[in-house]
Amino acid sequence: MMKDKYNAIGLMSGTSLDGLDIAHCFFVLRDGEWLFTLDNSVGIEYPDTLRDQLKNSVNLPAIDLLLLNIEFGKWLGDQVKQFMSDKNIKIDFVASHGHTVFHQPDKGLTYQIGSGQELANSCGTKVICDFRSLDVALGGQGAPLVPIGDQRLFSEFDFCLNLGGIANVSFDLDGKRVAYDVCPANMLLNHLMAQVGKVYDENGEMARSGEVCDDLLQSLNALDYYELPFPKSLGYEWFCAEVIPLVDNYPCSLADKLCTAVHHTAFQVSKDLSAFHSGGEAKLFATGGGARNTFLIETLNHYLNKESIKVIIPESQIVDFKEAIVFAFMGVKRLRGEINCLKSVTGASADSSSGVIYYPH
Repeated sequence: MMKDKYNAIGLMSGTSLDGLDIAHCFFVLRDGEWLFTLDNSVGIEYPDTLRDQLKNSVNLPAIDLLLLNIEFGKWLGDQVKQFMSDKNIKIDFVASHGHTVFHQPDKGLTYQIGSGQELANSCGTKVICDFRSLDVALGGQGAPLVPIGDQRLFSEFDFCLNLGGIANVSFDLDGKRVAYDVCPANMLLNHLMAQVGKVYDENGEMARSGEVCDDLLQSLNALDYYELPFPKSLGYEWFCAEVIPLVDNYPCSLADKLCTAVHHTAFQVSKDLSAFHSGGEAKLFATGGGARNTFLIETLNHYLNKESIKVIIPESQIVDFKEAIVFAFMGVKRLRGEINCLKSVTGASADSSSGVIYYPH
């Protein structure tokens, strides 16, 4: 008989490279509905050397990438072990997203590093990871993955928006959950801030001080990706090839580039949501690091105001750790052999129970 209660840790390492999110969650199945509590959480900034390695991982020779996979897996396990010791907790398993290096689903390729076996060995606990590969092998995008959590844990909202390295959205359409990557978000802002040695633009204050570069904004909005139908997803390689050359080579100030980037993200999100808003007031649940960017949220509200879509930002722990929570939930579904990856979201040939299980040795 399957359990109806699970004590788990979810790990999220996003494309914005701002660090590792650890969420200790308790899940209970009651009357067919999943409920959860977030009992403990912590965000750990990457050491500078590790951040640089992860950022450059897409360019590494094969042997060096495989070695980084091992090193990063051990580092993840060490953080989990320390977290469990500090909080004096025991868990059923760890579910880890890993760090995405390559994501080219049209070629059947997706690769996240952070060795599940090294992670399990280091923390001494069962690990579930590699949530994307099965879906990609079934012809899907392997992304976004969070919509199963949006559907089962946050169903009271009309739209769920994650403003991480990439902005992605999920919602119900014609009785099915759909979702896709909309555009770059923190990935672009943080890339720009790195030029002045900072990890991010706190509250969007530098962006607020700038002005929109109309030509640059038009060039960004004209990127071919935005005309593609969903399901669709973005990766760091696309960002490097299509976005970085536009912003790095444009002759305007850093503040103006940041301001333009904020307007680009807000415009693309509002454009897409307005196309699927059926009328009346709708609730948009916004999480991820970008939900803490005051200027980005103000700009998003500016674009959405005429659509009667209300942006709702939850308590800070949910803002920061929602994706880690959902990966823990995906681990629950994987252990139960239940669907955690939706073909209606990814375009795969079938729903799947995704994730590879590793046991400590």
